[in-house]
Amino acid sequence: MAKLFEPYTLRDVAFKNRIVMAPMCMYSSHNEDGAVENWHKTHYASRAVGQIGLLIVEATAVQPQGRISAQDLGIWNDEHVIGLSEIVSLMHEHGAKAGIQLAHAGRKATVDGAIYAPSALAFDSKYKTPVEMTLDDIQETVQAFKDGAIRAKKAGFDVLELHGAHGYLINEYLSPLTNKRTDHYGGSTENRYRFLREIIDAVRNVWNGPLFVRISAHDYTDGGMTPEAYIEMVKWMKEQDVDLIDVSSGAVVPARIDTFPGYQVPFAEVIKKGATIPTGAVGLITSGIQAEEILKNNRADLVFLARELLRDPYWAYSAAKELGVEITAPKQYERGWV
Repeated sequence: MAKLFEPYTLRDVAFKNRIVMAPMCMYSSHNEDGAVENWHKTHYASRAVGQIGLLIVEATAVQPQGRISAQDLGIWNDEHVIGLSEIVSLMHEHGAKAGIQLAHAGRKATVDGAIYAPSALAFDSKYKTPVEMTLDDIQETVQAFKDGAIRAKKAGFDVLELHGAHGYLINEYLSPLTNKRTDHYGGSTENRYRFLREIIDAVRNVWNGPLFVRISAHDYTDGGMTPEAYIEMVKWMKEQDVDLIDVSSGAVVPARIDTFPGYQVPFAEVIKKGATIPTGAVGLITSGIQAEEILKNNRADLVFLARELLRDPYWAYSAAKELGVEITAPKQYERGWV
């Protein structure tokens, strides 16, 4: 049996295989209210039919000012639970586990009004300069993540992921390139980690299921974070009962990134071995053979696919054929897979 199609269990949640759809914004909440639309239902259900083991819903904002765009999904009020629960039901109906990524865009938010960050530094000339968060702002945001976790639980999600990557708010606190605070939320590694520490503690008070954290393991800029530098922080995450690190990279500051197939996999491997914690590998993973190599060589525990699953919702079937594995198709599609 190919390892890609072996089941995997975290905290009594069993995934039928090790294929994960990474969170990808759909920019489809057209009324700017953060509500689920028909597009979301179609998008996530089709990948569940495609036999993906875990589907993680796109970056979902815990506060209105934390949206990447005004078309992002939200989880900042109870009205959002109804639509999100419909997505969960559709994914479960087709045998997939349902995850959601709780997010705050920080200085990369493009919504109207003030935006917030650890320090008043714009991402680049095209972005607004954010307001430096006060201690009250920080505590309100920590509470917003906790409230988001409560709503995710009500909606029936199996997995929570905290978005600490790609230059968004949590990532901005973690990186010395974007966190220039002089209080106890800035400076030392422990201080820069404090915001995420408080979020994890708050979420763990209301969420007993699998908890992932996505990180940008490399800033690609002198003085920034590297996979080796992240090991200490990830060990702290492990102590706080984080179950898996979803290892991405980049986007906290403008930087040149030379990409190639599997370019981020070594970062997942460094984190996995350095902090002895399960990891997910992501980044230009496109074939079953490539995914199997990652898992067989113990470089990561789960394989996260993004753009490849935009191109092919039924990628799992192609990967299974490539690896000589038989997987069950929905009865309605059996004629297409004999």
